[in-house]
Amino acid sequence: MISTETSELTRLAARIRYGAIKSIQAAGQGHIGGSLSIADTLAVLYGKQMNIRPYEPHWANRDWLVLSKGHAGPALYSALAASGFIDDDVLTTLNQGGTTLPSHPDRNKTPGVDATTGSLGQGTSQAAGIATGLRQKKLESYVYLIVGDGELNEGQCWEAFQYIASNKLNNCIVLIDNNKKQLDGWTDDIIQQFDIADKMRAFGFVTVSVDGSDVKEIDAAIDYLKTVKDLAVCIVLDTVKGAGVELFEKMADNHSVKFNDKKINDETDRVLMNLEHVFKGDKDV
Repeated sequence: MISTETSELTRLAARIRYGAIKSIQAAGQGHIGGSLSIADTLAVLYGKQMNIRPYEPHWANRDWLVLSKGHAGPALYSALAASGFIDDDVLTTLNQGGTTLPSHPDRNKTPGVDATTGSLGQGTSQAAGIATGLRQKKLESYVYLIVGDGELNEGQCWEAFQYIASNKLNNCIVLIDNNKKQLDGWTDDIIQQFDIADKMRAFGFVTVSVDGSDVKEIDAAIDYLKTVKDLAVCIVLDTVKGAGVELFEKMADNHSVKFNDKKINDETDRVLMNLEHVFKGDKDV
């Protein structure tokens, strides 16, 4: 039997998917595949694990979220709306003139965004720096760093990981979204990934692999890694691009989707209706 807490997190994941899809559809196109693959992770972070104050976004003792794969900004914005940082109605202004929600996160524009990201690889270094600063200030806050598997083609990621491990920054929890696709196709067709978990262990990380669509597994992994002392920590999330929505999972090119004809919009409207029923509790999860 699914617990009440797990059920609530699953509903939150549906709400995050709903908001991300709605905002991208309103914009006419956007990075839907990689946004949906981290919806469950964001639900666990914002629904349970992160110590945050939506009414005080810059609270000194907060936990930090660094979305290094910044093209998944629509999912982050949806999580921020669901958590009370921003209003729901702002989501449909994504990437439009004068919006506070640019296509990639900007900490100067959006309440609740801790790091400006989008140039792949750079978020890893930002997270390493933030974690170092928090430790120097003797704060007990965590930094949650979300990185894409395709993003790991950037050498900067591995330089940052080496720094994090060398300095035993266990206050920086690395979450790798292994959705197996990137802009140009399958990640292994672009450059062989090998075993990401083994690579992170070789770099000095205590590493756990989980089903990235299972909020219970993600939550348990974070709980466990918070008990690890004096070692870097990492979760490899086994996900699917477009996760949680069959329409987008099955698209061959689902990195960025255009909503430019009646069929795709009609199918998306049905998806949105179904997700709304789920997060409002009209359907069992």
